[in-house]
Amino acid sequence: MRMAVAVAALVFAGSCAVCAQDKPAVDAAKVDAAVVAAFPSVPDDWKSRFVQDETMKECSAHENVPPKAVADAIQKRERARIEYPADGKLVGDWKEGEKLAQSGYGLRFTDYPARRANGGNCYACHQLTKAEVSYGTIGPSLLGYGKVRNFSAADTKAVYDKIYDSQAAYPCSNMPRFGANKVLTVDQIKDLVALVMSPDSPVNK
Repeated sequence: MRMAVAVAALVFAGSCAVCAQDKPAVDAAKVDAAVVAAFPSVPDDWKSRFVQDETMKECSAHENVPPKAVADAIQKRERARIEYPADGKLVGDWKEGEKLAQSGYGLRFTDYPARRANGGNCYACHQLTKAEVSYGTIGPSLLGYGKVRNFSAADTKAVYDKIYDSQAAYPCSNMPRFGANKVLTVDQIKDLVALVMSPDSPVNK
């Protein structure tokens, strides 16, 4: 019996090694060309969205698991892109932040030309309030986020930084770079920070 199990294990290991060796290489140029070809009528001012910036290229090259040196370089580069409010205040209106979190408007062909402000679509990835039962789980639950952290100034700044440019916090993060890519304005980001970090926000009730 033991011999049979051992033989089976060896066969399985060998077959897995063959599978790993047979993994086809991905031709990045062909992938890029296929993406562009899929949108033949894209407006001229959208064409830049087909071109990866340096951070995206590095994350793609390392399948979103960059070695430390590359991760450090990404963080340094992206931190330099963060812009802060002129008045130094990072917290806006949580009620406006909730509207943004609920809104998925923007950046789609159906939203072009823009007829209203972009939303953050935060519920697509996060649980935020107890009242909203429809939410995604790609990102962690944010229920009680500010309360658990005692609404500290350091954590408030960290939330602002993460929303403005997620790559500055976690290299190759799945979260959009809302501020760095001009998806949301500084004032909108302040409102989202308020939703997460304000004591009055339903996130912290």
